Amino acid sequence: MALWGGRFETKPDELFKQFNDSLPVDAALALQDIEGSIAWAKAIHRAGVLNAEELAKLSSALSSLKSEIANAPALPLSSSDEDIHSYIERRLIEAVGDLGKKLHTGRSRNDQVATDFRLYARAQIDARLLEMKEARRALIDLAECTKSIVTSGYTHMQRAQPILFAHWALAYQEMLERDAARLLDARKRVNLSPLGSGALAGTTYQVDREQIAKDLGFDAPTRNSLDATSDRDFVLETLSANSIAALHLSRLAEDLILFASQEFAIVEMHDSVSSGSSLMPQKKNPDACELIRGKAGRIFGAFASLAMTVKGLPLAYNKDLQEDKEPLIDSMQQLSMCLRVLVRVLDTLKVREDCARNSALGGYANATELADYLVGKGIPFRDAHDIVGKLVRHAIDKSKRLEDLPLAELQSIDKRIDAGVFKSLELETGLARREIPGGTGPKAVADAILQARVRLG
Repeated sequence: MALWGGRFETKPDELFKQFNDSLPVDAALALQDIEGSIAWAKAIHRAGVLNAEELAKLSSALSSLKSEIANAPALPLSSSDEDIHSYIERRLIEAVGDLGKKLHTGRSRNDQVATDFRLYARAQIDARLLEMKEARRALIDLAECTKSIVTSGYTHMQRAQPILFAHWALAYQEMLERDAARLLDARKRVNLSPLGSGALAGTTYQVDREQIAKDLGFDAPTRNSLDATSDRDFVLETLSANSIAALHLSRLAEDLILFASQEFAIVEMHDSVSSGSSLMPQKKNPDACELIRGKAGRIFGAFASLAMTVKGLPLAYNKDLQEDKEPLIDSMQQLSMCLRVLVRVLDTLKVREDCARNSALGGYANATELADYLVGKGIPFRDAHDIVGKLVRHAIDKSKRLEDLPLAELQSIDKRIDAGVFKSLELETGLARREIPGGTGPKAVADAILQARVRLG
C-alpha cells in the first residue's frame, strides 16, 4: 500500500517500484514501528485528535499486531507494500477500518522512520553490550585458568619478553571493555526522540514531545526538526564503535590463528569450532577465528558505505537515507555472530603449557633481564644494552641460550658478571620483577583479574 499518490496521474513504473521499495530491509524495524505508533497514538490523543475509545482501539490493534509479528518466523510481506510503515498501516486499517487512517495525523514518515531507527539502534546496542560482556567474561576466565602459564610476548612478530598467558588474555579484555564503553557512549546520542518533528518543520499539532520521549524510553526529544529528520550521526557513531570492536576481534583472532599453527603450537582450538580439509585428512583449520577476522572487513565497509551516502546530502530528508538501514542491520548481525562465536572459541581453548613455556625460553627473551642485572652492577643502561647485545651474538654463534652459556664465557665479554646472573635469567625471576599495576608479575596479574571481574559486574 502506497502512503502517497494523490497528485500522481499514473502508477509507478514497475522497475522503479522495485528500486524504490525498502520493505525487505526495513522489515527488521517492524516492532519498533509499532512501538512508535502506539506512542504517537497516545500523543495525538492528548492533543485532542483521538478520543479515548479510538485510542483504545488503535492501541489494542497495534499491540495484537506486535505480538503476532514478534512470534512469527517471518513477515507475510506483500509486493503492494512499499516499506514497513505502509505494511503496518495496511494491517492496522484491515483491523480497525478507517480509524487506522487517522493514526498518521501530524506525523511524517521522516520523523517516523528516524524514531524507528533510533529504537532499533538502541535495542541492538543493548544486545551487543550483553554479548561483549560475555566475551569479556570468557577472556577473564581464560586469564584465571592460565595465570601460571608463562609464554613469550611479541613485538614486530619477534619474541620479545616473557609474559603470563593470562596477561595476553587480559589485554584483549581491556580492548573489549573500551569497545563496550564506546557503544554505551554512542547510546547517549542514539537515545533521543525525533517524533513530532514532522517532515522537517515540526508538526502543527500540540503534542507533548517530552512525554512522547518518556513513553518510548528516550532521554529527551531532539532539539531541531531539520536535524532530527535528516541526522544519521547516531548510526555513523554506532558503526564506528562496531568497527573498532571488530578490529579488536580481528586482532584477537589473528593471534589465536598464529598460536594454533604448528609453528607456534601454543594453543589448540576445540574440534567444535574448527573444520577440516576436503583433500587433506590431517588438517584442522581455525575457521571460526578466520571468519571473525574476515567479518571485520564487512563491518568496516558498513561504516564507509553510510559515510559516503550522507557526506553530500543537503538538509533535510533525502531518499538517499533509505540506504542507512542495511549497513547498521548487517553490521550488528555480523558483530553479534563474531562475539558469540568468540565465546565458544575461548571457553573451549586449550593452552599448551609446555609449548608456551618453550616459546618464552627461546629467542633470547630474557636479554632485557640480563641488561637489568648489569644495571644493578652500576653499569649505565646504554652500556649494559651493548654488552648484552654482544652476549646474544656470542650465544647465537654457539647455538645456546643465554642461561646455558658457562660463566667463563659470559665473563669473557664482561668481567663484572658473576654467578648471580643465572638467577636473574630464570623466567620466574623476570616475571616477579614486574609486580607493578599493569605489569605481568603473577600478583599483578591476579589483582588485574579480580579488578576486571569487579568492573564486569
